[in-house]
Amino acid sequence: MISYLKGELTEINESYIVIEVGNIGYEVALPASSIMELPPRGSAVKIYTYMHVREDAIGLFGFLTKDDMEMFRLLITVNGIGPRTALGILSAITADELRFAILAEDVKKISKAPGIGNKTASKMILELKDKIKLEDAFEKQLINKETKKSNGNTNRILGLRDEAIQALTVLGYSSSDAFKIVSGIDIEEDMQVEDILKLSLKRM
Repeated sequence: MISYLKGELTEINESYIVIEVGNIGYEVALPASSIMELPPRGSAVKIYTYMHVREDAIGLFGFLTKDDMEMFRLLITVNGIGPRTALGILSAITADELRFAILAEDVKKISKAPGIGNKTASKMILELKDKIKLEDAFEKQLINKETKKSNGNTNRILGLRDEAIQALTVLGYSSSDAFKIVSGIDIEEDMQVEDILKLSLKRM
């Protein structure tokens, strides 16, 4: 099994990335929310991975934190939830939100995830509620909040990137093209959205 990949981020797409490790490019599917938090192409990254093996295919699913990967592993133990569905759930709901939704038996919250109806959400709650402890949920939430707080500069850069992507889509570019172009720009903290747009338009 491949526990994690550490290498150069060479490609960023809307549903997957490519990491080059030892002259080999690994295609890794990520939650949409995690893709938006990635640094620009060419950066060094470490992605925790889960390798899913079927008779006709082998897939790598990646996560920025061990917490997300652990939640993913928990989700795919539920009957009827495969890796793609689990990835979709974590794209729409954070691991912290999902834990508390399961403990609170909040079917409405969970069913907001793509491909998850009330029936599947209820099944998920039934099968996972006993596997999640309230004390652990609070502890992990606190750790995740502290981590995000310490990454304040990174969050600003990510916010600038999101604004630039939205601005380009307003100008008529596809979200896919806008995402690829902006992700390839080395955004610095002292930049403004206008600076990123100018660089992006030059590359378009």
